[in-house]
Amino acid sequence: MSDEIDDESKENGNDRNMGAQPLDALMTDHAMSNHELLAASPEPMTHKAVQRARKGRRLTRHMQRRMIEAFNRALQARGGPELPPFNLEQLFNYRG
Repeated sequence: MSDEIDDESKENGNDRNMGAQPLDALMTDHAMSNHELLAASPEPMTHKAVQRARKGRRLTRHMQRRMIEAFNRALQARGGPELPPFNLEQLFNYRG
């Protein structure tokens, strides 16, 4: 029955699950928690939004930009080696 729903949603263009995103792998590699990303964000975000971003639920371009800025700020706050800022193509494999 779930296959029927999945097929129907894809036919209607409502498939919003894009699969695990590079953001998820980078956060895991840097041992960064969702809460750490939220704390670094200058704009309001929720734990739910971060989880959706990591798992590949389609986000708007504006929310993707918030995630990118928060991720870059969280890395800077940790100190360590200076890394160039990550961009949209490096954190998400789809366009919002």
